[in-house]
Amino acid sequence: MSIYYFDASVVVKYYHREPGTVWVRQVVDARLPDKARRVHEIYIADISLAEVPAALAILARSGQISSRLRDALYDVFLSNIGDQFHLLRVMTALAYAAGELAQKYPLKGYDAMQLALALDFHQALAQQGLDVIFVSGDGKLIQAAQAEGMAIDNPFHHTDLD
Repeated sequence: MSIYYFDASVVVKYYHREPGTVWVRQVVDARLPDKARRVHEIYIADISLAEVPAALAILARSGQISSRLRDALYDVFLSNIGDQFHLLRVMTALAYAAGELAQKYPLKGYDAMQLALALDFHQALAQQGLDVIFVSGDGKLIQAAQAEGMAIDNPFHHTDLD
Protein backbone atom coordinates (compact mmCIF):
# COMPACT_ATOMS: atom_id res chain seq x y z
CA MET A 1 0.00 0.00 0.00
CA SER A 2 1.15 3.50 -0.79
CA ILE A 3 -0.10 6.80 0.52
CA TYR A 4 -0.46 9.55 -2.05
CA TYR A 5 -1.20 13.25 -1.84
CA PHE A 6 -2.75 14.52 -5.08
CA ASP A 7 -2.88 18.21 -5.92
CA ALA A 8 -6.07 19.38 -7.64
CA SER A 9 -4.63 19.11 -11.16
CA VAL A 10 -4.09 15.39 -10.63
CA VAL A 11 -7.61 14.91 -9.29
CA VAL A 12 -8.98 16.56 -12.44
CA LYS A 13 -7.11 13.96 -14.51
CA TYR A 14 -9.18 11.25 -12.81
CA TYR A 15 -12.36 12.77 -14.27
CA HIS A 16 -11.20 14.35 -17.52
CA ARG A 17 -9.12 12.38 -20.00
CA GLU A 18 -5.78 14.08 -20.61
CA PRO A 19 -2.11 13.02 -20.53
CA GLY A 20 -1.52 10.95 -17.41
CA THR A 21 -5.17 10.00 -16.86
CA VAL A 22 -4.67 6.25 -17.26
CA TRP A 23 -1.97 6.16 -14.58
CA VAL A 24 -4.01 8.34 -12.21
CA ARG A 25 -7.03 6.07 -12.61
CA GLN A 26 -4.88 2.97 -12.06
CA VAL A 27 -3.51 4.39 -8.79
CA VAL A 28 -6.92 5.50 -7.52
CA ASP A 29 -8.89 2.43 -8.62
CA ALA A 30 -6.37 -0.29 -7.66
CA ARG A 31 -7.94 -2.83 -5.33
CA LEU A 32 -6.67 -5.78 -3.34
CA PRO A 33 -7.45 -9.25 -4.75
CA ASP A 34 -10.56 -9.52 -2.56
CA LYS A 35 -11.81 -6.36 -4.39
CA ALA A 36 -13.12 -4.99 -1.09
CA ARG A 37 -10.27 -2.68 -0.16
CA ARG A 38 -8.27 -0.13 -2.10
CA VAL A 39 -4.56 -0.71 -2.56
CA HIS A 40 -3.63 2.95 -2.06
CA GLU A 41 -4.84 5.77 0.13
CA ILE A 42 -5.29 9.05 -1.73
CA TYR A 43 -5.40 12.33 0.18
CA ILE A 44 -6.35 15.74 -1.14
CA ALA A 45 -6.61 19.22 0.34
CA ASP A 46 -10.00 20.61 1.23
CA ILE A 47 -9.16 23.55 -1.05
CA SER A 48 -9.45 21.04 -3.90
CA LEU A 49 -13.19 21.24 -3.24
CA ALA A 50 -12.92 24.64 -4.95
CA GLU A 51 -10.04 23.97 -7.34
CA VAL A 52 -11.44 20.83 -9.01
CA PRO A 53 -14.88 22.33 -9.81
CA ALA A 54 -13.15 25.50 -11.02
CA ALA A 55 -11.04 23.44 -13.42
CA LEU A 56 -14.14 21.56 -14.63
CA ALA A 57 -15.87 24.90 -15.20
CA ILE A 58 -12.91 26.15 -17.24
CA LEU A 59 -13.11 23.00 -19.37
CA ALA A 60 -16.79 23.69 -19.98
CA ARG A 61 -16.31 27.39 -20.73
CA SER A 62 -13.56 26.57 -23.22
CA GLY A 63 -15.80 24.04 -24.98
CA GLN A 64 -13.73 20.97 -24.07
CA ILE A 65 -16.67 19.44 -22.20
CA SER A 66 -20.37 20.25 -22.08
CA SER A 67 -21.94 21.99 -19.10
CA ARG A 68 -24.01 18.85 -18.58
CA LEU A 69 -20.84 16.74 -18.35
CA ARG A 70 -19.25 19.37 -16.07
CA ASP A 71 -22.19 19.04 -13.68
CA ALA A 72 -22.10 15.25 -13.80
CA LEU A 73 -18.34 15.14 -13.15
CA TYR A 74 -18.72 17.58 -10.28
CA ASP A 75 -21.40 15.38 -8.69
CA VAL A 76 -19.23 12.28 -9.09
CA PHE A 77 -16.25 14.12 -7.60
CA LEU A 78 -18.28 15.11 -4.54
CA SER A 79 -19.58 11.55 -4.13
CA ASN A 80 -15.99 10.22 -4.24
CA ILE A 81 -14.92 12.27 -1.22
CA GLY A 82 -14.36 9.87 1.65
CA ASP A 83 -14.11 6.79 -0.56
CA GLN A 84 -11.55 7.46 -3.27
CA PHE A 85 -10.26 10.72 -1.83
CA HIS A 86 -9.68 11.57 1.82
CA LEU A 87 -9.77 15.25 2.73
CA LEU A 88 -7.09 17.05 4.71
CA ARG A 89 -8.01 20.41 6.21
CA VAL A 90 -6.05 23.57 5.61
CA MET A 91 -5.58 25.35 8.93
CA THR A 92 -4.51 28.97 9.44
CA ALA A 93 -0.97 27.96 10.45
CA LEU A 94 -0.59 26.29 7.07
CA ALA A 95 -1.47 29.55 5.33
CA TYR A 96 1.54 31.11 7.02
CA ALA A 97 3.67 28.14 5.98
CA ALA A 98 2.37 28.53 2.41
CA GLY A 99 3.43 32.17 2.47
CA GLU A 100 6.92 31.11 3.45
CA LEU A 101 7.00 28.52 0.67
CA ALA A 102 5.86 31.13 -1.86
CA GLN A 103 8.81 33.29 -0.79
CA LYS A 104 11.21 30.38 -1.16
CA TYR A 105 9.91 28.89 -4.45
CA PRO A 106 8.17 30.31 -7.55
CA LEU A 107 4.71 29.05 -6.55
CA LYS A 108 1.21 30.44 -7.01
CA GLY A 109 -0.88 30.89 -3.87
CA TYR A 110 -2.97 27.73 -4.05
CA ASP A 111 0.06 25.70 -5.13
CA ALA A 112 1.91 26.92 -2.04
CA MET A 113 -1.13 25.94 0.07
CA GLN A 114 -1.16 22.48 -1.51
CA LEU A 115 2.52 22.03 -0.72
CA ALA A 116 2.23 23.37 2.83
CA LEU A 117 -0.54 20.90 3.60
CA ALA A 118 1.33 18.04 1.94
CA LEU A 119 4.48 18.84 3.94
CA ASP A 120 2.50 18.94 7.18
CA PHE A 121 0.94 15.58 6.30
CA HIS A 122 4.37 14.22 5.34
CA GLN A 123 5.79 15.21 8.73
CA ALA A 124 2.86 13.66 10.61
CA LEU A 125 3.24 10.37 8.70
CA ALA A 126 7.02 10.34 9.19
CA GLN A 127 6.46 10.24 12.95
CA GLN A 128 4.59 6.97 12.38
CA GLY A 129 7.28 5.59 10.08
CA LEU A 130 5.16 6.15 6.98
CA ASP A 131 5.77 8.14 3.83
CA VAL A 132 3.57 10.00 1.38
CA ILE A 133 4.13 10.47 -2.33
CA PHE A 134 3.36 14.00 -3.52
CA VAL A 135 1.78 13.95 -6.98
CA SER A 136 1.42 16.95 -9.27
CA GLY A 137 1.73 17.76 -12.93
CA ASP A 138 3.22 21.17 -12.17
CA GLY A 139 7.01 21.14 -12.61
CA LYS A 140 7.66 24.04 -10.21
CA LEU A 141 5.50 22.48 -7.54
CA ILE A 142 7.20 19.10 -7.99
CA GLN A 143 10.64 20.72 -7.72
CA ALA A 144 9.64 22.53 -4.52
CA ALA A 145 8.22 19.34 -2.98
CA GLN A 146 11.37 17.45 -3.88
CA ALA A 147 13.56 20.23 -2.47
CA GLU A 148 11.57 19.94 0.77
CA GLY A 149 12.42 16.23 0.96
CA MET A 150 9.20 14.68 -0.28
CA ALA A 151 8.89 11.65 -2.51
CA ILE A 152 7.25 12.81 -5.73
CA ASP A 153 5.54 11.54 -8.85
CA ASN A 154 4.17 13.23 -11.91
CA PRO A 155 1.35 11.86 -14.11
CA PHE A 156 3.16 13.26 -17.16
CA HIS A 157 5.90 10.68 -16.51
CA HIS A 158 3.34 7.93 -17.15
CA THR A 159 1.77 9.07 -20.42
CA ASP A 160 3.00 5.89 -22.12
CA LEU A 161 -0.05 4.24 -20.50
CA ASP A 162 -2.52 6.62 -22.21
